[in-house]
Amino acid sequence: MTEHDKIIVYGAMWCSDCRQTKQFLMEHHIPYEWIDITDNDEAIAFVEKINNGFRTIPTVIFPDGTTLTEPTNHEMAEKTQIQVSTSTDLYDTVIIGGGPAGLTAAIYTAREGLRTLILDESGLGGQVAITQTLDNFPGFPEGIPGQVFADRLEEQARRFQVEIVQGEQITDIFPAENHLIVSSVNQRQFLAKSVIIATGTHYKKLGVPGEWDLIGVQVHFCATCDGAFYKDKDILVIGGGNSGFEEGLFLAQRFAKSVHIVEFLPEVRASKILQEQVAQQANMRVTTNHAVKEFLVDQGHLAGILVEDRASGEVKTWQTDGIFVFVGLKPNSDFLPEEIDRDEWGFVLADENLQTSMKGVFVAGDLHHGSTKQAVAAAGEGSSAALAVRQYLQQQATMTRETNLLEIAT
Repeated sequence: MTEHDKIIVYGAMWCSDCRQTKQFLMEHHIPYEWIDITDNDEAIAFVEKINNGFRTIPTVIFPDGTTLTEPTNHEMAEKTQIQVSTSTDLYDTVIIGGGPAGLTAAIYTAREGLRTLILDESGLGGQVAITQTLDNFPGFPEGIPGQVFADRLEEQARRFQVEIVQGEQITDIFPAENHLIVSSVNQRQFLAKSVIIATGTHYKKLGVPGEWDLIGVQVHFCATCDGAFYKDKDILVIGGGNSGFEEGLFLAQRFAKSVHIVEFLPEVRASKILQEQVAQQANMRVTTNHAVKEFLVDQGHLAGILVEDRASGEVKTWQTDGIFVFVGLKPNSDFLPEEIDRDEWGFVLADENLQTSMKGVFVAGDLHHGSTKQAVAAAGEGSSAALAVRQYLQQQATMTRETNLLEIAT
């Protein structure tokens, strides 16, 4: 590889991790060249070559010929020798997660005059940012692209002076004296009077043979992130819920030659309007009551899919160019300490004020036990958690004053 003068970033406009990398470079005034892989077969082939066949973005090429794939801000800072400093001051609230719940909570707390910090592992917006269109969020009669919606939330939060640190993977939350400490994988610690956990969920994996071998090669979990790799190709979407139908429509309308949706149950679970939209697409079809049993792998690539007809028991071999899996959601709660109670699936339990079993730690959004997994509900819980934090901090301040007066009196 020849050396070049500037950093080169291969990515796509709808990729939240790509946006995070671009934002880091722009904020630190580092020159770079942006290459969008959309409709660019040469760029796609280059990304695959650099990543040993994996279709992963962003892929960042540095002047010395080295590369980083899906880098965190910490990795970018180390590579570019930029010092990323964060205040060691005490925050009124630290919000973990920058999706609709976290951003909405931050808007409310900051408007109340509370010093607020958002810590987010990747790009802001969460799953909303990789959704093609939000059709059911109040106030947008024509719908709104998910990335645009996420950008507006971020802009609004920044207008109220919310501090935001991206690329910060949290590893622990624990009490220290009268405060809470939030620790990250980058060995940083953030001091807070209260914490709101809003880390949301991620898509489940199937758990069938061959899946792990193909993840990032021909098995994916985000259509807007990886759809560009399948221009004029055949795609199998696994999962007949709203996510499967929404992502399948995006792939069929933007990239794929054909999209085949397969559902394990006898009937799909997607909404009627989504079923009607899929039925109108000439390049889409749906198969129900079939179970994906195995991905056949040959020299690191997909050689076929073993699928069982659950009605007859017949096992078939299907062929496709790429697979997108949407079979449910798993909470992003593995980093939480044992002191924070969760249900059997890992969703966080809380009282009627959204406070968890750890004093001063609240939860909002999809991570919360019993949540509806809808953006509007997540935003609503974000505001509720913010108001609960305000009340909690007021109570703590009152208790502190009373304790001080008692000490003076004695």
